[in-house]
Amino acid sequence: MNNRQLLFIILWLIPSFIFGQGSSDALFPGFDDNPRGNKAARIMFYNAENLFDITHDSLKRDDDFLPDGIKRWDERKYWKKQKNIAQVITAVGGWEMPAIVGLAEVENLHVLFTLTNYTQLKSTNYKIVHHESPDWRGIDVALLYRSEKFKLLFDTAFSIRFPFDTASKTRDILYVKGVLLGADTLHIMVTHWPSKYGGAFVTIPKRMWVAQQIRHISDSIMSVNSNAKILIMGDLNDAPKEKSLMKGLRVVSPDTASTDSLFNMMLPMVKAGKGTHFYKGPTGAEWSFIDQFIVSRGLYQSKFGIAIKKQEVHVFRAPFLFETNDAGLSIPNRSYIGMKYHGGYSDHLPIYLDLVILKK
Repeated sequence: MNNRQLLFIILWLIPSFIFGQGSSDALFPGFDDNPRGNKAARIMFYNAENLFDITHDSLKRDDDFLPDGIKRWDERKYWKKQKNIAQVITAVGGWEMPAIVGLAEVENLHVLFTLTNYTQLKSTNYKIVHHESPDWRGIDVALLYRSEKFKLLFDTAFSIRFPFDTASKTRDILYVKGVLLGADTLHIMVTHWPSKYGGAFVTIPKRMWVAQQIRHISDSIMSVNSNAKILIMGDLNDAPKEKSLMKGLRVVSPDTASTDSLFNMMLPMVKAGKGTHFYKGPTGAEWSFIDQFIVSRGLYQSKFGIAIKKQEVHVFRAPFLFETNDAGLSIPNRSYIGMKYHGGYSDHLPIYLDLVILKK
């Protein structure tokens, strides 16, 4: 880490120290903010919740997020949002910025360029992987990476076309292949599955279809190398035990003796409650793990090359990401509460894991 990057982190963490959130123990229990050096890398995923610019795209339904739109999305709010997202990424890294950042709900390349070049992230020199998707709202997935830790080899976007609903459009599956820490090839997929807007039951087939496509891509990779190291991350809009995950993607829990090839790292965490997203539905308000890490057996059971540190994943639960609602519940500090601007971060919490190098 260079002196300029260290200075940025210190300046952004000073307010946290003032309010008692500066040390790793005070930020929240279990958070490791130590630098990882050249033998480890932190990877995070974050749904940024409507990171739109203020310019109209005639091909997308972005009217709500315009200066004259229903949410009065203007330049001041835009830059506040950018600053907030940059703060979260910096905080997840601790004393070393994350090596790889998966993002959902970003409108276009412009908002990613702004995020990486005109916020505190500019000293990190993140590279961007982004493909414009046909999503009707205009929101995409993307990947940021530090080239000194991750050497990009190939990237593409797999389009989703529903054979049972050809008029419907959704986010592509972003696929990225590269060498991590100069030690091992890592296959990454960043995905944002169709929401339950319009009804959870009627949208099940769409999430099931996306799950099956990701399984097909994964199987294709593992047919070439059964020990391929694959990391799938995203907002799946389904909880870990729902049909799209268990039957469509065919995942199993890593704490089982299964010899299957895809492990959902969030399944063991469901037992402990909490989650990454707080949702008020017809049966009441609850937390859910809809933001998830899914890994191949080759990565989870790795004996050499890159491996998941302690075989653990984490939810980033820094206090500044929360607020207390009228019912006295601690919930994510959002950008909007309904149509009212709130100035927060996101309605999702970030997730992260560390990959380390194992010696042969």
